[in-house]
Formats: sequence, structure tokens, C-alpha cells
Amino acid sequence: MKQFTLPLDKAEQRPIVRLKNFHNLDAMLDTGALFPIWVSEEDDLRRVGGILVAQDKPFGGFGGMTTGNLYSIPTFQIGDLIYPNFPILASLHELPCQLLLSATMFSNMIYEVDDQNHSFNVNVPDTESLIRNLRIEDQNGRLHIFCTSE
Repeated sequence: MKQFTLPLDKAEQRPIVRLKNFHNLDAMLDTGALFPIWVSEEDDLRRVGGILVAQDKPFGGFGGMTTGNLYSIPTFQIGDLIYPNFPILASLHELPCQLLLSATMFSNMIYEVDDQNHSFNVNVPDTESLIRNLRIEDQNGRLHIFCTSE
């Protein structure tokens, strides 16, 4: 089993990590989220390599239905995990971070928010790769997400 740990922001009550491997941005783990979401200005997303794929895609989140623009980031990294052609929805919301990490990104892994020690721990079983294939697909006007090892 492969393991890595990221420190949580001690000043925040929510699980926020600094992505040192990705432009030093702040990200919040949202265990109820299906989709990774960029919650800051889209200009900033384009500055870190985001490429617009589709506009005004409806999706469930933030307590109901909303819309966002679908982007792809050529390479996204969190800790030791690498997501080539990382799909991310952009939907501006006022949060203390630039993006939300969805639970689906950690499919088939064991992850833990250790609030006492201010750490985010990820265990990757030997049957899973550190290179992850995350896809967001539109099927009949509804977005679906899939995450597999590469």
C-alpha cells in the first residue's frame, strides 16, 4: 500500500489543504461532492492551464441544481496522485479556497481527515495506480463522473 499525508490548514475548521504540487493553491475536501469544482474566477483557472471544454453544464451541487463551465487541466496533482486531462467544473462560489476536491477523486482508496493532527491521509491500495483517470460525461443532459486507475 502506498501512503501520503497532506497538512490541513490549522486556521480553518473545514478540511483545506495547500496543493504544493499544483500552483500552491488551496483546496477543500468535500466528501459529499461528485465533481471537482473550481470555485474562484475562471481567469485564474485558465492561468493554471484550464482549457474550456463546454459551457453552461447543469449539475447537482451546493444544495440543488446549478450550472458550470467544464474545463480540462492537462495535468493535476494532489500529493502523490496524478490526474492527466483532469476534468473540473467551474462554478463561482465564495469559499476559503480555489477548488473543491470531490470524494469520487479518491475512488477505491482509503482517505481520512485527521482533525486532531491536522492532516489529510491517503492510502492507495496496491491494486490501484497513483495515476488516476477521472472522466465527466454528459449522458442525456445529466453529468456523470467515473474514476479509475490507469
